[in-house]
Amino acid sequence: MVEGFEDFHVPTTVHLNGPAEGIPRVVDTARGLARAAEQLAEATGPVAIDTERASGFRFGQRAFLVQIRREGAGTILIDPEAVGSLASVNEALSGVEWVLHAATQDMPCLRDLDMTPDILFDTELGGRLLGLRKVGLASMTEELLGFTLSKEHSAVDWSKRPLPQDWLNYAALDVEVLVQLRWATEERLVEAGKLDWARQEFEAVRTAPTPPPRKDPWRRTHGIGNVRGRRKLTAVRNLWTARENLAKHKDLSPSRLLPDSAIIAAANAMPRTVPQLLATPGFHGRSASREAPRWLTAVQEARLTEDPVPHNVPSDALPPVKGWDTKRPEAAARLKAIKPAVAEHAETVGMPTENLVTPELLRRFCWQPPRSTSDDAVAQRLTELGVRQWQVEQVTPVIGRTWRELRAQRRAEKHADDSPSGTEPDTSAGTSEQQ
Repeated sequence: MVEGFEDFHVPTTVHLNGPAEGIPRVVDTARGLARAAEQLAEATGPVAIDTERASGFRFGQRAFLVQIRREGAGTILIDPEAVGSLASVNEALSGVEWVLHAATQDMPCLRDLDMTPDILFDTELGGRLLGLRKVGLASMTEELLGFTLSKEHSAVDWSKRPLPQDWLNYAALDVEVLVQLRWATEERLVEAGKLDWARQEFEAVRTAPTPPPRKDPWRRTHGIGNVRGRRKLTAVRNLWTARENLAKHKDLSPSRLLPDSAIIAAANAMPRTVPQLLATPGFHGRSASREAPRWLTAVQEARLTEDPVPHNVPSDALPPVKGWDTKRPEAAARLKAIKPAVAEHAETVGMPTENLVTPELLRRFCWQPPRSTSDDAVAQRLTELGVRQWQVEQVTPVIGRTWRELRAQRRAEKHADDSPSGTEPDTSAGTSEQQ
C-alpha cells in the first residue's frame, strides 16, 4: 500500500450536481417553442421526457414544467402555462421512442398538452419487471448507472413563477441520464429474458384509454364510512361539490380550501348557523369565515331536499373479499388457494405479484371463473379479463393446476363424508375434471 493512502476511499457512486451543459433557459414564448421543436426534430435517438406538477397546490394534475432531452438537442425546459399546446413538439417527435419513468403519472398531463408517444419505454415499469427492490428514478439511476440524484424538490409548488434556479437544476437532472438508464434497463431485461414482457407492458400503458370520469367521486371522501343517514350523506355530496367548484375557480387544490375531515364533521353535525359551522372542527381561519355562507348553504340544502342521495349506488365492483365466505364460498376457496400460488410464482420469476397479474383481475377470475378448469379455458378467461399474453402464459399453468387440485380435494372430502362410517373412500378410479 502506498504510504499516506491507507484511508483513501474510491466512491462507488458519483453525485450529479447539475446538467453537464448547464441549466437551460425555460422556453416560454411561441418563437422559443418553434425553435425547440426544430431542434428536437433534427436530433437523434430516443427522447427522455418528464413533467413537474403542482399536486397539493393547484387544481387538477396539469403540468407546470415539461423537461425533454434528446441527443443533439440537449435538454429543453418548457413552461406549458406560457405556451399552451405542445402539438408542434409532439409532431417533431413522431415515430420517436419516448423514455419516461412511471409513465402513467406523466401521460395524462402530457395528453392534455397534445402530446402522445408512438413508442414508449418506461424505466420504472422495467425496474418492477426486473424485481428491483427500489424503482424510484434516483434509486434506479444509482443502482444501474452509479449516479446519485437529489430529491429535495420533488414536492414543491411548481406553479411558482419565476422558478428558482435550484428547482430548474433538479428538473433538468431528471432527464439528464434517463436515456442511459433506458439502455441499462433494457440490458438487464434481455439478460433476464423479460424484454418481450416489458414491451407488452409498455404498449399496454401507451394504448390504455383515458379512464371514464368516476361516478359519484364524493363518495371517496376520506372518513365517509363514519357518516350515517341519507341527509348527512347528501351534506357530504353538497360540501364536496361546493369545494370542488370553488377550488376550480380559484385554481387551488381542494384540500387547501377545506380538508375532508371538515366535510365529514360538518355533515355529522349539520350546523344551522354560521357560528355553529365555525365551531365545527376544520372550519377555522379567515378563509373559513369568508366562505362560511357557501358551506352552510350546502348543509342547509341537504337538510331541506326532498331527494336525499341513496346509501349505495349500483356498481359492477366486486363485493369486499371479507364477505365472500358467506356470499360465494366457492369463490372464496378459489381465491384462498390461487392467490398464494400466484404470489409464489411471481417470486420465482422475480417480480411483484401485481405486475404478474393485478389483484383486481385475479379476484374477478375467482369470482366468475370459466366452467372448465382446463388450461385452455383458464387462458381464455384471463384474456377476456384483459390479462396480457405474457402474463397469461405465466399464470395459466399455476392457476389451472391449483384449481384442479382444489376441486380434487373437495371431491375427496365429499366422498369421505358420504362413505359409510368406518370405511375408507374408494379413490382407485382417480378424479375426472369437473366441467
